[in-house]
Amino acid sequence: MMQDLYPWLEQPWEQCKTLLDSDRVPGAILLIASDGLGVDALVERFCSSLMCSNYESEACGFCHSCELMKSGSHPDVHTISPEKEGKSIAVDQIRASNRWAQESSHLDGYRLIVIEPAEAMNEAASNALLKTLEEPADKCIFLLVSPTIERLMPTIVSRCQQWKVMPPSAVSGEAWLKQEHGKAIPNYVLPLCSGMPLDALAMIKSGEIEECQQVFDGYLTYVKQVNSDLLALGGLINKHPSRNLMWLWHLLTDTQKVAFGIADNGIIPLSRELAEVMSYQQAFNKAKSLLTLIDQLRQHSGLNTELLIINWLIAAREESCS
Repeated sequence: MMQDLYPWLEQPWEQCKTLLDSDRVPGAILLIASDGLGVDALVERFCSSLMCSNYESEACGFCHSCELMKSGSHPDVHTISPEKEGKSIAVDQIRASNRWAQESSHLDGYRLIVIEPAEAMNEAASNALLKTLEEPADKCIFLLVSPTIERLMPTIVSRCQQWKVMPPSAVSGEAWLKQEHGKAIPNYVLPLCSGMPLDALAMIKSGEIEECQQVFDGYLTYVKQVNSDLLALGGLINKHPSRNLMWLWHLLTDTQKVAFGIADNGIIPLSRELAEVMSYQQAFNKAKSLLTLIDQLRQHSGLNTELLIINWLIAAREESCS
C-alpha cells in the first residue's frame, strides 16, 4: 500500500501531478528536501504514478507495472545509492545508469533512475552523470534526491528542474505534532529540530526532551556556579556529542534573541534565565566557537571528543570572566 503524504508534502505533490497530467515531466529532476520531512513518501508516489500504465498522475495499483513497482522488481526503474553506509556513489554505478538510460523500455513506458542521496556521488561519478544529462535520452527520467545543492556540481544542478520541499510553518508543524502525539508539547521542540516535524516527533517519543533538559540544566548550573562539576557536565554532553552540542547552540542562539528582546513562543525557556547572567556578546561568541567545535568533530574522526568539549567549556567560562 502506498504511503499517505504528510500535510507539508501535499503542495509539492500537486505540482508533480500537474506535470504528470500534462506529460511535461522533465528529463532530470532535483528534489531538494531536508531530512525529517518524510520525502520518501513523495518519491514513492511520484515514481509509482509515473510508471503506472493506466493513469497519468496516479497509480492504479492493479496494472502489471504497478504490481512490479509494489514488489520492487520493475525492470525500468533503477535506484542508485551508496553500496555501503558512509561510502560514496562510485563512478561504475553511474556508468551503469548511463547504459540503462540508453536502453529501450521493457514495458514500453518511461525509464526511471533514482539517485539518492545525490550528494554522495564522488567527483568521477558526477562527471559521468553530467555527460548523460547533457544528452538526455527519450522518455528517461533522472530523479536526484538531496537535502542540499551545496555539495552537488553546479553544472548538474543547472541541468535539473529543481523541486524544493519546504518544512511546514511553525503553527502547522505544531498542530500536526499535537495531533500525532495526542497532547500538547513544549513550543521549543520544533525549532530545536530545525522545524522538521518527524524529527520533533521522534524526539518526543524517545524521551529525548528529558535528556535535553538535563543538558540545559547542567550548562546553566555550570555558567552560574563557579564550583560546579565541569567533568560531570563534559561527560554528560559527550554521551551524544553532536546532538547535545547542537542543543546547546540553539540555547545560546535563543539567549541572543532574549538579549534583543525578541518575542518568540518557540524560545527555549531556560534561555531567559541564561540571559540574566550572560550578555549578548558572550552568547554570540560562545555560539560561534561552538559551531567551530561541531564542525571540527564532524570533519575529523578519532579526536578526543570529551577533552575538546571540556576545553570549550573552560574557554567559554574564561571569556565570560574577562
